Amino acid sequence: MLKLINTVFYVGLLRPAPGTWGSLVAVLIGWAIEHYLGFLALLVATIAASALGFWSVGEALRDRPGEDPSEIVIDEVAGQWLALLFPAFGFWSRGLSMGVDLHMVWPGPVAAFFLFRLFDIWKPWLVGRADRRHDAKGVMLDDLWAGLFAGIVSILLAGLYHGIVLGLMK
Repeated sequence: MLKLINTVFYVGLLRPAPGTWGSLVAVLIGWAIEHYLGFLALLVATIAASALGFWSVGEALRDRPGEDPSEIVIDEVAGQWLALLFPAFGFWSRGLSMGVDLHMVWPGPVAAFFLFRLFDIWKPWLVGRADRRHDAKGVMLDDLWAGLFAGIVSILLAGLYHGIVLGLMK
């Protein structure tokens, strides 16, 4: 059961780059959750994935301190969904869904995906500090920090684009 959870139904066994596969599956599922069930469902799913990840990764690595096996991708799901919450909230606060008009909304989820991967691989500041913990909590925390930073930057980029670029084009 732990392997099923930690590999997110064996997505973490895909090669190469299981973290990227896990993030891609996460953004697609998260986008579907938000589109069909709404922002609040995505928020609940993010909290649930995070809590489940802390538990399942802790159990899986209990006797393996210092390990961060690449097949564990539940952390990518939690972090990617956290990043996705930011653009989803922007749409939700305006009474919209990210899936209403795909030619207008795809930049939010796509930016959240690429920015999450950037922060997860680059590991700046708090992301790197969490990764250097070399424990089960660090496995989860580095991706949650990466998700937080990706979400913030995706909103900043959306603000720049909508506020400045489109403003200059008028």
